[in-house]
Amino acid sequence: MQSLLIELLTLSTAAVVFVPLFRKVGLGAILAYLFSGVIIGPFVLRLISDAKDILHFSELGIVFLLFVIGLELSPNKLWALRRSIFGLGLLQVLLTGVLFCLVGVYILNLPFALAYIAGFGLALSSTAFSIQILEDNNQLKTSHGQDTFSVLMFQDLAVVPIVASLSLFSSQTSATGSVWLLFGKAVGLILAFVVVGNFLIRHGLRLIASAETPEVFTAMSLLIVIGAAVVMEAAGLSMGTGAFFAGVLLANSEYRHELETNLAPFKGLLLGLFFMAVGMSLDLVVLAQKPHWILLLTFTFMLLKAVVVFLTARFFGRAKEPARNTALALALGGEFAFVLFSSAIAQGLMDSETSSLLSAAVTLSMALTPFLFSFNQKYLRKFSEISERPYDDQFPADVEVIVAGFGRFGQIVTRFLNVEDVVHTILDHDAAQVETAREFGNKVYYGDASRHDILEAAGAKKAKYFVLAIDDPDQSVAAAKMVRKHFPNLEIIARARNRQHALDLMELGITSVHRETYMTSLDVAKEVMLKRGKPEAAVERALRNFRIHDEKILTTQLELRDDKEQMWSYTRNANRELERILKEDENSEADSNSVLNA
Repeated sequence: MQSLLIELLTLSTAAVVFVPLFRKVGLGAILAYLFSGVIIGPFVLRLISDAKDILHFSELGIVFLLFVIGLELSPNKLWALRRSIFGLGLLQVLLTGVLFCLVGVYILNLPFALAYIAGFGLALSSTAFSIQILEDNNQLKTSHGQDTFSVLMFQDLAVVPIVASLSLFSSQTSATGSVWLLFGKAVGLILAFVVVGNFLIRHGLRLIASAETPEVFTAMSLLIVIGAAVVMEAAGLSMGTGAFFAGVLLANSEYRHELETNLAPFKGLLLGLFFMAVGMSLDLVVLAQKPHWILLLTFTFMLLKAVVVFLTARFFGRAKEPARNTALALALGGEFAFVLFSSAIAQGLMDSETSSLLSAAVTLSMALTPFLFSFNQKYLRKFSEISERPYDDQFPADVEVIVAGFGRFGQIVTRFLNVEDVVHTILDHDAAQVETAREFGNKVYYGDASRHDILEAAGAKKAKYFVLAIDDPDQSVAAAKMVRKHFPNLEIIARARNRQHALDLMELGITSVHRETYMTSLDVAKEVMLKRGKPEAAVERALRNFRIHDEKILTTQLELRDDKEQMWSYTRNANRELERILKEDENSEADSNSVLNA
């Protein structure tokens, strides 16, 4: 126990000392974790002697990272990425693996089995490094960020058949059977995940949330992530794949943002620990014995891999700049290479010296990637594509109103604010929309209104009103939650695309919710009735009764939304009641008119 506490103290001290220092000089947190790992590791100060156990444990950071990413991707969004995942990702793994295998056989004269293992091991990239670097630079949602994520997602899936295929070199028949068995298990587990995610987990979260005990909800969050990872690993799939699918299934859950908030500290700490463990795993003895071979191997495989990714991205229609950005984000080796090399040693297909050489090259590529990425950011990127540009960070001071979203609704609101000389800031997360708006002389800023740092920079602490005009309902609700939590001084005036969106916003306690087409629809209905000859006073009274009753229906639907059957039953009865009230009002008006005429 004391030894464990000393190791925790050492790791914490190293992080506290080096991370702020590296950030201050502009080198970033990842390099700080790597450097601190090298310093406290078994080859320098030797404060921690066994890095393997820490590396295995800290891989949970990748699990949490993939779960959080899954929460950002609903099944519809994941389906939209299918071409990148199974097209770009598949082609990258195959071309890179085959190219490295051919180099090993025909240039380095390696046995085919060894060339195959080394080639496909080096074809994989580090999910933790690549995604964390993109997140740190606010580029995960750019075109190259989405391509990078798609390729990494396919690589995680490809680890399973690659590891399983090692047995092909020892027993052809049994290997084929085991691969099919593994495939069957994977399909069965994914189907089970769909059932569990849609029913048991959602009901479990609702039950835990009703207890209003934050620490139990956090425990439930950990249970979901770790449970999904363990179940998938037991079936031969990677832990990260299980966590990712669990996240995707909960992407449309009402508890998505709470899950993300609860898991963020664990994700950050474990990823930091993972990067430190990678630094500790860098075998300086092997590096000192054969520095030229390791440097040559690292440079060669990173260069060839970057070229393959670049050409593949261009083949899929990507412009030069995002293709290059994707190539540089994926040029490094990955943590799954260690798994593949360990399996190869266990099956007698690779000797420990070759494994150490390859592992050192993979680790060195990870250490070099932040420098390479930084060099690309400073000297190579020109933001030739507007989708590749960073968010704005300079905003007007002392604004009264912040408008989130510059679509058709936001444009009308801001035009009137301009006429009335109301000081306001307009935010929109669509770079193309921002660029177009600026061409017409509008002062629109590129930024994500659901991010705390963006809104704070835009003056949310001093502003009075927040006009929520974001088109996408999910993004709109996310922004509303963030504003309610961090900027209670802002009064939210929200636009809702439809009734369901309105209910989501009302559930957050937002009282000023305007359904996008509601008033316009009533205006059209009014015009139709007037053209049919109905008196204007009667039409106005009918519309007033309709609005009052419809608002009551909406409020009651909010109370019943957790019980869909009851809500549907109430809605049907309420609509029939509304029709009855309007008809009775029309009949009474007709009777009154006949009496007056008589």
